[in-house]
Amino acid sequence: MVRIRVLVVDDHRIFAESLAAALAAEPDVDVSAAGSGPAALRCLERAATEGRRYDVLLVDADLGANLTGIRPAVSVQDGDEDGLVDGISLVAGVRSAQPAVRTVVLAEKDDPRRAALALQAGASGWVAKDCSLSRLLAVIRGVLRDETHLPPALLTGVLKELTAARKHRTESERLVESLTPREREVLRCMVAGLGRKAVAERLFLSPHTVRTHMQNVLGKLGVHSTLAAVALARRAGVGPVDLGPAGRVVPEETNSA
Repeated sequence: MVRIRVLVVDDHRIFAESLAAALAAEPDVDVSAAGSGPAALRCLERAATEGRRYDVLLVDADLGANLTGIRPAVSVQDGDEDGLVDGISLVAGVRSAQPAVRTVVLAEKDDPRRAALALQAGASGWVAKDCSLSRLLAVIRGVLRDETHLPPALLTGVLKELTAARKHRTESERLVESLTPREREVLRCMVAGLGRKAVAERLFLSPHTVRTHMQNVLGKLGVHSTLAAVALARRAGVGPVDLGPAGRVVPEETNSA
């Protein structure tokens, strides 16, 4: 019998343990529970190292919401016990690090916007926390067949959200395409979190030239801050700059300005 390995990730201990116990009663399910995003990441890493990867993650949509200091949508690589990872960020990180693992988000209420964000992050399903065990098992087995599961009542709202997101992405892509190759390099450095001096060092430019490029980037993108430029770049699919072995960027063009 092929067994399904499930990891429940929820910071409500009673709920996590109850759900894990219910799932463990199934003859073909092995289940564990983690109480935070960082704990889940450690479980995943340890399981992968031991050659017994998890198949499905059940992630609380409100992971970390009852704890102070939570930073929503942080990169999972930054997650630790003091900077906890929220549910959708965990989904995105797992999708990136272990794409074979399927994730299902468990939610206390229907929310088309957050469900759409979860799907964009890589989730395969959005399920109510109070659904029946048989329904949850059907979803678990379904996502392992590469199915996407959403409550029927959410479909219209989620489709609207995804359509709007696609429209924003198209507009963002158009704006990024208006940048020169050098300006796109600078934008990728900004996405990587590099400041002006660091960009100047890596692109072999003067700080003054970098400042001019950054101002041009903000102007062409129609934004007023680096954070807004980075958010738009990410919507357009622009990733962080690729640092070479020596920590320097290989410029895309030969001219220095």
